[in-house]
Amino acid sequence: MINGVLWRLRTGAPWRDLPERYGPWQTVYERFARWEADGTWTRLLEQVQVRDDSVGTVEWTVSVDSTINRAHQHAAGARKKGRQQGTNWKIRHARRLARRSAGPAVG
Repeated sequence: MINGVLWRLRTGAPWRDLPERYGPWQTVYERFARWEADGTWTRLLEQVQVRDDSVGTVEWTVSVDSTINRAHQHAAGARKKGRQQGTNWKIRHARRLARRSAGPAVG
């Protein structure tokens, strides 16, 4: 079962694509989730890091890749600063001017 978890972590594939030789994907996922909840994965990582750091095989380099950042959903399609270009803007502007110059109807 641990091999199924390691396969999934190594490949990044969805749980449902877990090969049958590792057993039902639901069972493997439940084990993974339980170990995540009780801190087993954290303790395992700490032990491996301490062991490998003591013999000098850990390189403590951090790399941050900003390409994974996404803009907020409201950032898409925001108005651009400056004068608008294009025919639609010109038409709307001309209509606004025409309405202003017509003034209120005198009756």
